[in-house]
Amino acid sequence: MSDSFRLVSETTHIENSEEAIYSLFIERGWSDGLPIIPPTEQRVLRMLSLFGNKDPQEVVAILPPRLGAATLEKIAINAVMAGCLPEYLPVIIAALKAMSEETFGLRGVQSTTHPCSPLIVVNGPIAPKIGLNGKGNAFGPGIRANATIGRAIRLIQINVGGAIPGQIDRSTQGQPGKYTYCVAENEEDSPWQPFHVERGYKNEDSTVTVFAAEAPPNINEHNSITGKGLLMSIAATMATPGNNNALFFTGEPVLMLCPEHAATIAKDGFSKADVREFLFRNARFSTKRLSEENLQYRRKSPEKYGEFVDCDFVPIAHRDDFVVMVLGGPGKQSCFIPTFGNCSITKLIEFGV
Repeated sequence: MSDSFRLVSETTHIENSEEAIYSLFIERGWSDGLPIIPPTEQRVLRMLSLFGNKDPQEVVAILPPRLGAATLEKIAINAVMAGCLPEYLPVIIAALKAMSEETFGLRGVQSTTHPCSPLIVVNGPIAPKIGLNGKGNAFGPGIRANATIGRAIRLIQINVGGAIPGQIDRSTQGQPGKYTYCVAENEEDSPWQPFHVERGYKNEDSTVTVFAAEAPPNINEHNSITGKGLLMSIAATMATPGNNNALFFTGEPVLMLCPEHAATIAKDGFSKADVREFLFRNARFSTKRLSEENLQYRRKSPEKYGEFVDCDFVPIAHRDDFVVMVLGGPGKQSCFIPTFGNCSITKLIEFGV
């Protein structure tokens, strides 16, 4: 970091004890409730070391609803607090750029009563390079990169974007993904091309995709031995009228297939496009499962629901909106992730030097 640049954030002096520092951050609303690593000037500068002579006050993104400026310095401060390593910072920056795009709808994501949280999915060579987990227990504990990248994003949402729980963040019940929600796609064990290649990037590119996502309901399927059989169970699990994708007929429901399920489905000749088509035709629920009030709600918006305003079975999403990825390790457990109803954004990960 050049001597001509300096950190400008306010410095707080406090007793050098873990308990005192933790209590101060909780008192001032700077934490997610978990203990933090104190963001000393030395630690923040070390976090920014990858960015050479870039000005720490460079604005990466403007984050609603507070319209706070996520500068490199502020991002680094929160990344230190979360326990990140410096090499994680390009992933965090790309995710923030994606989240700040207008079509992602971060203002709504930050303040809705819906339990959505940014789900960060990383593709490309950076994932194994920094140790991101896309295999067993990818959504669970134990991996520093997954845990701290997702946590840094949440701390930035609170401290820069203003999503203070109970004030701006009005989620009725919340969900564990509001602490951290970051994985890598399991490209190694996927029978199909990686998700970022589907979106027009090269295999050798590294990308971040951000979804406004609910918690992932599990799909336990040990009995079916054909691709069609597996997809029938998966479609039935996804066909829930209470999720935002079905209610508003918008957004991109995400199917995370475990490698064993993906292998069986692909072996029987299904491409990702075929899986999406199958889900569109079969992940449907009977309109008899909808109250009269819900039916009337749909009838008031024929431009949104089209041919599915008055029909016997309703799909949960448009044909091309289903997202299919591979995630996880051994075992026949997949999951379905409903989303808030807005679009996901994919960004190229760029490096600071």
